[in-house]
Amino acid sequence: MEKARKDEQKMNQKQIIGAVVAAGLFIVTGVSSVLTNTLSERMLADTAKKTEDALLGGNTTTLPGEPYIGIVAVEGTIQEQTSSNGIFDTVAGYQHDTTLDYIDRMMEDQKNQGILLRVDSPGGTVYESEELYRKLVAYKEETGRPVWTYMEHYAASGGYYISAPSDKIYANPNTTTGSIGVIMSGYDMSGLYEKLGIRSVSITSGKNKDMSKLTEEQIAIYQSSVDESFDRFVEIVADGRKMTEETVREIADGRTYTAKQAKANGLIDEISLYEEMQEAMEQETGCTTFYEPEQGVSPLASLFSKLETLKPKSEAEVLTEWNEDLGSGVLMYYAEQLQ
Repeated sequence: MEKARKDEQKMNQKQIIGAVVAAGLFIVTGVSSVLTNTLSERMLADTAKKTEDALLGGNTTTLPGEPYIGIVAVEGTIQEQTSSNGIFDTVAGYQHDTTLDYIDRMMEDQKNQGILLRVDSPGGTVYESEELYRKLVAYKEETGRPVWTYMEHYAASGGYYISAPSDKIYANPNTTTGSIGVIMSGYDMSGLYEKLGIRSVSITSGKNKDMSKLTEEQIAIYQSSVDESFDRFVEIVADGRKMTEETVREIADGRTYTAKQAKANGLIDEISLYEEMQEAMEQETGCTTFYEPEQGVSPLASLFSKLETLKPKSEAEVLTEWNEDLGSGVLMYYAEQLQ
């Protein structure tokens, strides 16, 4: 009887010890799992960031450690910054906020010796064009350093607007520039809606709250906004090119100019190739290093973009894109080109 009781006590002790060991192993395993997952997530995020930097050409935020002229590239439509979230993004073209930040950093960098504004743009929105113009003017006033512009395929409308305050403007022999003017475009879709059996209804607080009907009064209201922005454009060109406003208005009927015509009208200073313009700026400033942050679309983004084009679009998507292409109703310093 006594032996059976002792055997039972030993068994209970073994069970307790086993339970304690099991609990300990459970705790250790849980903590180890949490630490492993945390480290794995950090390593994965770090690897993804390094992969993205490699695919996009590396970290482009480090300015040179030697005296340099910063190249500010304005390529494509001047508009609000588009988002970029990773290696699958298809973002390309002009990036507004990134460009303004780049200029700010050069303003504070004593190694920076000037800006070469490289423009290849048909223009863009009034808002963003004005912001970029003001940033370039602030750079000149606060640093006293030169800003030169080189115009490539296009430097029209908003593309010319941002170039106007430059100390010197060079253009490629085949540049299209000028187009000094403002446009606000849109389409009256009421006829199409009527055929499709769609009726647009707006409950408004005043007759001009809904401006889609385009009455004569509403057209006049829009025209006043266009005229105000145009007056600002004339003022910018006159100040930048040291002309009278009367002289600017004579050539500012919205037309584009060739490089030769632009020079004859005082809109640019020289016609040359890009390398020749760089040589001239080197001689003027004594600085031989030109720095331009790398930009581009990753190979995966490019592939993803091509795959997107293979997907058939619905009728709603087609109509939406068509309407966006026809006109946004936003004030634009933009040169409409023949398609």
